[in-house]
Amino acid sequence: MTTGAMAGAARLPGDPPGGRRAVLVWSVGVSVYFVAVIFRTSLGVAGLDAADRFHVNASALSTFSILQLLVYAGMQIPVGLMVDRLGTKKVLTLGVVLFTLGQLGFALSPSYGMALASRALLGCGDAMTFISVLRLGTRWFPARRGPMVAQLAGLAGMAGNLVSTLVLARLLHEVGWTTAFAGSSLAGVVVLVLMTLFLKDHPEGHEPEPPAARPGGGPGFVREQIALSWREPGTRLGLWVHFTTQFPAMVFLLLWGLPFLVEAQGLSRGAAGDLLTLVVLANMAVGLVYGQVVARHHTARLPLALGTVAATALLWAATLSYPAAHAPLWLLVVLCAVLGACGPASMIGFDFARPANPPERQGTASGITNMGGFIASMTTLFAVGVLLDATGDNYRIAFSAVFVLQALGVSQILRLRKLAARRERERLVASRVETVHVPA
Repeated sequence: MTTGAMAGAARLPGDPPGGRRAVLVWSVGVSVYFVAVIFRTSLGVAGLDAADRFHVNASALSTFSILQLLVYAGMQIPVGLMVDRLGTKKVLTLGVVLFTLGQLGFALSPSYGMALASRALLGCGDAMTFISVLRLGTRWFPARRGPMVAQLAGLAGMAGNLVSTLVLARLLHEVGWTTAFAGSSLAGVVVLVLMTLFLKDHPEGHEPEPPAARPGGGPGFVREQIALSWREPGTRLGLWVHFTTQFPAMVFLLLWGLPFLVEAQGLSRGAAGDLLTLVVLANMAVGLVYGQVVARHHTARLPLALGTVAATALLWAATLSYPAAHAPLWLLVVLCAVLGACGPASMIGFDFARPANPPERQGTASGITNMGGFIASMTTLFAVGVLLDATGDNYRIAFSAVFVLQALGVSQILRLRKLAARRERERLVASRVETVHVPA
């Protein structure tokens, strides 16, 4: 399919105009996601400190991230429905309040149980951010800008990851646990003020259909929204693309990367931190490339996603099977650079779900898609922790869990790809017919 054809297909009647105002409003929403990711990934640089502070083993340590992701994944469909019904600003406001309280609670928790509750609260608030930002992008920018806008949102999230890797890690060392985490929670207050002052759900003249005019509003409406979204093969393909691509880097950055590099590979904390930073920087660079490629050539979506999965599997296999006790530094550098492509590849999942669903179901469809990677991450975090305890901290065996989930995801992608492509072509033809019959 040519670029021109896709641009024409993406421009729908009533498309938002974009422009500077759109960039300003969308940037405020993205700043909320930026802070949410700082809080989400803060445990990644504090995993060893948390184990010492709460006197827990690898399995108990992984429970922090597992519970956080369990709440996050479980909230995706409810949040999608909330965004479709209530709009972006209300959902984001609630999200900011919850994840800020969660981060502050984590700073002040005197016990493992209270710390777990705080991470769950943080995960609940975090769950409300990304889908809201995606919805904000569809309300303020033309549809043809969707892939690039989504990748830029992901880029902002990785910038938040970079802040937690560089800034929060240093604060932990210099000022200690409580001051570092409590001080970082002030960022939530800042974005709450910005959002209250400047965020709007949509531009003037592009108001969504009033809720009262929509069919139903009770449990039947909710079930119908979920069922119609799931019925679209593009939504399911988007979920499995997100599932298969996101989790290797998420697991590495969220918890197990630093212990793996320090305990299994013999690196210093400083060197391990540099490699985690490399993952984030590579993610940001690749995100810009993937966004441009997908925006111009939609046929590149699946090759990019599957290529990223193949490269990730190859580098993990090479690292884990290296015959010496420690993999060479150059191999670890390449591994981290390739892991940086996982985040941008996971964003491609939304580029399958977006054209498969009408505007009134975008939040619900995005929520279903976004569950994929977090379910995979949660499963892998748990598996790695259990395997480390069962094998006496054998990271080679523990990280082999990555290959099992990749194989599952690829099998589902291959099963759904033709059906989703056929359905998308049918929608494209129908869209052209409707556009031809729209009165001038």
